[in-house]
Amino acid sequence: MSRRTDHAVAADRARVQRSAVRTGLWVGLASAAVVTVVIVVIVTALFTASRPERGPHDGRPGEPPYDRVVDLDDVLPIVIAVGVIGVLLLGVLAWYASRRASEPLAEALGVQRAFVADASHELRTPLTTLNSRIQLAEHRLRGGEDLAPVLQDMRRDAEVMDAVLTDLLLAAETAGVHADDAGAEASVRAAFDDAATVLAPKGAERGVRIVADAPAELRAAAEPTALVRAVIALLDNAVRFSPDGGTVQLSARADGRRVEIRVADQGPGLSGIDPSRVFERFARSTSSSERRGFGLGLALVRDVANRFGGSVEVESTSPAGTTFLLVLPTR
Repeated sequence: MSRRTDHAVAADRARVQRSAVRTGLWVGLASAAVVTVVIVVIVTALFTASRPERGPHDGRPGEPPYDRVVDLDDVLPIVIAVGVIGVLLLGVLAWYASRRASEPLAEALGVQRAFVADASHELRTPLTTLNSRIQLAEHRLRGGEDLAPVLQDMRRDAEVMDAVLTDLLLAAETAGVHADDAGAEASVRAAFDDAATVLAPKGAERGVRIVADAPAELRAAAEPTALVRAVIALLDNAVRFSPDGGTVQLSARADGRRVEIRVADQGPGLSGIDPSRVFERFARSTSSSERRGFGLGLALVRDVANRFGGSVEVESTSPAGTTFLLVLPTR
């Protein structure tokens, strides 16, 4: 294992141990409290139901002339009822304790499920592009054309997939905490070029044109692979919902200490969902149902934005198109 993996495993074990200790202490204290209350109630019931009765008295000084007598017929139902209530309370405590103890496991399963879904979605677009390029290479091979440009693009697609997998595995190992994020820096134009190259074959299938514009000197405080992932997700969403022969505008500009990245399409706009909810996992718009995705791409964009202290939002949406705004700090 790598040092990051060892650290992540040790952190997981420590977290489970802390949860077990907290749960054990909570169960012990709560059970002690329930037993104490049951004992107090039973003693109080016994004393309340008892009655004084003259008993044998040997005449010793200070000896009380009366004893306290308890009628079992009166007290026994009370004792049984209190015991049943105590057992029920302990059962509720055990259920709550088991629920708290299983929280780390539930969170781990959620992280695992999110990782599988994210990895599948992240690789889906590059694989689709790679498949298109393979078909193009086969067509050129049959026609005796030069394959060098296609092979170069295929290598670039493979590099994108490798970088995406590396970034996802790093996120899984470190539970989303990246030590190098504080000094991360990425060229926005380079990210635009990589994303446009990956999505170009998909757009070409329906005549969708991608127009990218970003200043050469513009740099964002983000890890390059993560920025490419975010731009690809936004661009993929825009191409999917654009009409045949439409245009997708990809632009960026500096605004003070922020980098504003906009992706505008000419699609039908968002419908059937609140714009603020499109960044939730598995959330889907009902516009153009035949091009519906899995509701993961925009959630990944939100994760990237939050990771580097930025934000993402639907800047505008209408039947004439939708514009997404990704904001990141400048470097």
